[in-house]
Amino acid sequence: MDYSVKLNILTLFPEMVDIYFKSSIMAKAVEKGIIEYKIVNIRDFAKDKHKTCDDYPYGGGAGMILKAEPLTGALDSVNSSDLRTIYPSPSGRVFNRNYAVELAQEKELVFICGRYEGIDQRIIDRYVNDEICIGDYVLSSGEIAALAIIDSVYRLLDGVISSSSLDEESFEGGILEYPQYTRPEILENGSKVPDILLSGHHENIKKWRLEKSLEKTRNYRPDLLKPLD
Repeated sequence: MDYSVKLNILTLFPEMVDIYFKSSIMAKAVEKGIIEYKIVNIRDFAKDKHKTCDDYPYGGGAGMILKAEPLTGALDSVNSSDLRTIYPSPSGRVFNRNYAVELAQEKELVFICGRYEGIDQRIIDRYVNDEICIGDYVLSSGEIAALAIIDSVYRLLDGVISSSSLDEESFEGGILEYPQYTRPEILENGSKVPDILLSGHHENIKKWRLEKSLEKTRNYRPDLLKPLD
């Protein structure tokens, strides 16, 4: 079958990743053949009897580092040298929607899910094309960071989500999405849906939504408006 994209995820905790691919919209994308995925357990490539995948850092310091040998075996098993390989890391390039659009053009991707204090730099030097930061904070789980990137990428593929839904999301057009409301019209506490949304006047609604998008962007992400000045 000709898949739109194949995702290879290298992890020490396959169960954390597997459930994601069997849930919600992603499960439907897999069923439709839009996504193919392979989960590789890094521990399967450890060579000692204890399946050791981490060790102390040279030069001292707190924490442990993922060893190069099992990572090398895992990466070679998916022919990573021939594919775009991603390592989510706080010290990487900041991820955004344009980056997601770029990755969505690839037919196959490899993700390394880090743990502890990171991975041996020699793996990054040899295999990694993209060291990606999803925000200015640190996670203990590389799986969460990898899945955040995967989620933002796969939903851009044809057939996953309607194009009209994508057109009205945050960051489309460089600003945040406007507030959304649904039934009931009035909540028990008296909070109401804005009258404009009940008017049926589509042009006025469109104008209101743009104003609210700009207002929200000014309040939460004024940096996004600078290119528009």
